[in-house]
Amino acid sequence: MQTDFANRLREQRDIEYRIVMRHFVFRWIITTVAVMITPVFVNGIRYDTTGALLGAALLLGILNAFVRPVLLILSAPLILVTLGFFILIINALMLSWVPSMVVGFHVDGFGSAFWGAIIIGIISWLLSAFFRGSDGRVHILTHHTQIKPVEGRGIEPTEKENK
Repeated sequence: MQTDFANRLREQRDIEYRIVMRHFVFRWIITTVAVMITPVFVNGIRYDTTGALLGAALLLGILNAFVRPVLLILSAPLILVTLGFFILIINALMLSWVPSMVVGFHVDGFGSAFWGAIIIGIISWLLSAFFRGSDGRVHILTHHTQIKPVEGRGIEPTEKENK
């Protein structure tokens, strides 16, 4: 009985791990596409090789996951005073840190980092919204085998409209 419980617990942990890793890889792909498209709109951002692009997207994802929350908490008063504008400054700072750690990825100045962070955010948001299902979860394939009925109030036609 204890071995069954341990096996079920292990299987559950493996399933959760796969879900987390799938979500991480999905977010990394979205960030990579966003970083790849950004140089089209912002002249001061460029990458030399595909490896530099992948490394920059990976590092940006790691910075967003671990450093950004700390910076947001520490700068909460500034964020409140500026009505959220300072979040754009934090995003630009993180994008400007990436070239110092990834060879082959270049951001010319803070202005390029600022506009690049805005473009990366918009593209990431659009791509994430495109792949998000009606249940709020991310689906790699958007094909649903069945249509789920929507529960709630419906608008019934009145007798005047039926005539």
